[in-house]
Formats: sequence, C-alpha cells, structure tokens
Amino acid sequence: MENSVYLDELESKSINIIREAYWQYKEKLAVLWSMGKDSTVLVHLVRKAFLGEVPVSFIHIDTTFKFSQIYAFRDKHAKKWGINLVVVKNTAALAKGISPKDRFNCCDSLKTVALKEAIEKFGFKVLLLAIRRDEHLIRAKERYFSQRDKEFKWDYSNQPLEMWGQYYMTEHEEGGHLRVHPMLHWREIDIWEYIKRERLPVIDLYFARNNKRYRSIGCQCCCSPVESSADSIDKIIRELEVSRVAERSGRAQDKEKEYMMQKLRSLGYM
Repeated sequence: MENSVYLDELESKSINIIREAYWQYKEKLAVLWSMGKDSTVLVHLVRKAFLGEVPVSFIHIDTTFKFSQIYAFRDKHAKKWGINLVVVKNTAALAKGISPKDRFNCCDSLKTVALKEAIEKFGFKVLLLAIRRDEHLIRAKERYFSQRDKEFKWDYSNQPLEMWGQYYMTEHEEGGHLRVHPMLHWREIDIWEYIKRERLPVIDLYFARNNKRYRSIGCQCCCSPVESSADSIDKIIRELEVSRVAERSGRAQDKEKEYMMQKLRSLGYM
C-alpha cells in the first residue's frame, strides 16, 4: 500500500506537469517516443492526463539503426493507442553514409539535427521528453521546463530555480523551443514498479535471455546487454534493489562520458 501511494505521487506530479504544458501550448506541443521503457511510461501518463485521449502528436526519431523489436513495438502500439505518430529521419545524412563509427556526429546528425528539421517542418514549440535525473550526471542538471535557443543550444550553467512545485515556464525565444521533462523525479526502479502496477507493455529486450539483458535500449550498434538473470518484471525489480551497475553501462561508453554527453546535450541532444 505504501509503495502504491508513492507511485501515485510520482504519477500525479507528472500528470500535473503534462497538463500545465498542454494548457499553455496545446497544438504546438509534441511528445518524443523512443519505445523505451521510460518514454512508453510517458505515453501512458499522457493518455491518463487526458482520460484516454491523445490530443497531441508524437515524434519518433528514426536513425534506421534501431533494434527490429523497436519498430515492431512502435507500429503495433501506435495503432492500438490511436497515436498520431510523426517519424523523422535525417535522410541527407543517411544518404551521405553517416554511421556510428563516428558516434558524436552520428548522434548529432541522426538525432539532434533530425529533430531540428521536424520542429521546423511541423512548427512544434514544446517537446515532452521522458528523461530522468538518475540516468546520467548531465541529465541531473535539467529542469522540468528547459529552454533551447534557435540553434538548439542548452545553457546548462544558467538554469532557473524550481522550488516547492513552482516551475519557471519562460516563453521560448523566437526560433527556439521549450523542453518539458515530466519524469525527472522518477528512478529506474520506480519505472519498473509502475510498469508492473499499470500492466504496461515493454520490449522483450529488457528481459534476460542466456543470462544477459538490456537495461537501456536505442540504436542496436550502440547498446550491449548486461549480465543478468532477470527474465521477469519482479526479478528486474529485485535486481535493481541491490545492483550498483549503472543503468546506461551497456551504452557505447565513448558517448556516455560526461564531457561527451554534456557537449551533445548542449547542442540539443536528448
């Protein structure tokens, strides 16, 4: 019962932020959906916030290097949930043969630049993202409402205070956009507890096979499984209660280094 109350509080705060963003920006708002566990929880929270309706668009940034399971999950559940899904690709960069061999430029071109092109094309001014502070030290610097300028840059050294549930919702500057992070206060274990309670679907890559599983998924070429025997949600939760292994330890480590992630995020990376 106590844990259920805690999850209710997490959910309530996130839904309040989602509704606040929608109330202010409505048709200019979109949700980023990667099909990972966190963004799928965000999709569920958005649907709960509007009593099952989905009054906003969703964006999937397709690098073309994703796991096949991600595409299958996307197509199945976008249709099932009635989601207006916008799939975006940086076709120019792909045509030039950009690849994960140069991880920084690959991430910047296929994700950040692709998103920039989508915003320009569809006129989105506000994005909802499912990042959490406990994922990475650089993401711990974020605020619930976070400004990006017209060049997509993030001034991480100049962040507004957000105290006692009061959020600083500045108007986005001309050509810029606002990022809203309704799940900053969640932890990895909270995500799995909530998935269990709400009976949410997740990609089966998260469950162990041959004593390995993925804790974080994205582009297949940049993700590796971690040692684990957790082949069910209950076992994942028990594992997380004692594990000291970083959630993103299976991600390509050159990209995950603090200076690299901070540089990427300062340029607009998610």
